[in-house]
Amino acid sequence: MTDLAPDAPAPNRARIFLRDLLKRRMVAIGLAILIVFVLLAALAPLLAPYAPGRLSVVNRLKPPSGIYWFGTDEFGRDIFSRMLYAGRLSLSVGAAVVVLSSLIGVTLGLLAGFFKRLDTPIARLIDAMMAFPDILLAIALVAALGPSLMTVIIALSIVYAPRLARIVRAATLVIRELPYVEAARAFGNSTSRIMFRHVLPNIVSPITVQATFIFASTMLAEAGLSFLGLGVSPDIPTWGTMISSGRQYIGQADWMTYFPGLAIVLAVLSLQMVGDGLRDLLDPRLRKDL
Repeated sequence: MTDLAPDAPAPNRARIFLRDLLKRRMVAIGLAILIVFVLLAALAPLLAPYAPGRLSVVNRLKPPSGIYWFGTDEFGRDIFSRMLYAGRLSLSVGAAVVVLSSLIGVTLGLLAGFFKRLDTPIARLIDAMMAFPDILLAIALVAALGPSLMTVIIALSIVYAPRLARIVRAATLVIRELPYVEAARAFGNSTSRIMFRHVLPNIVSPITVQATFIFASTMLAEAGLSFLGLGVSPDIPTWGTMISSGRQYIGQADWMTYFPGLAIVLAVLSLQMVGDGLRDLLDPRLRKDL
């Protein structure tokens, strides 16, 4: 007998999971679109034909052509170049919000689900925050703190953290009563060890699924805040600010709104498709129907 046998199937499980995930056509399409967006954002300095802030008033409102693939805006700036850099910002904000909201939400959820004395106050706090529409709460927080990139990240993290906290709390309430957790207590394991060694690993699946939906919601919310002028500085290209500036020229230069709007739709839709696939695959009740 050797100790190698239990570890051997691990890579196979990962490959099987990926294979089962990609079997779903919509997930494969969504993942492909998402990878394209990530590559375009990462390679923006190499792919952008012009600097995103380069002005050329003589070329203002030029329609799409071989020189300007997506046309130009009211200041003669290349829309394709600006969209690439705007994608970098949207993906960066989405990733930052997912990380920060996960830290807040998972911590609150574990505390509420594991400690009965903290359950009621934290649960009431979660319910109170979720009673407000997401975008209205984000607008209020950004207006109170002042518009900036860091403010947007903090505000959206506070807005979406209750979603994760609620899921983690519900899962922790169930897992803490299971026999293996009781056994860990009987063996003298500390509370923190039980929480992070025995409880948290068993709720990674719902956290992962919810994180993809938060990523999509964040990109949409960031575009909405930028559209309203509550996002980052107008000098920094974002899909929301591009649509906001282009609405004045609808009918004259429709491409100013079409291309960034299409980018938002595709990015959010791809994340939603990946999230739906993960949810169907990781939820045993739904997996039986696949």
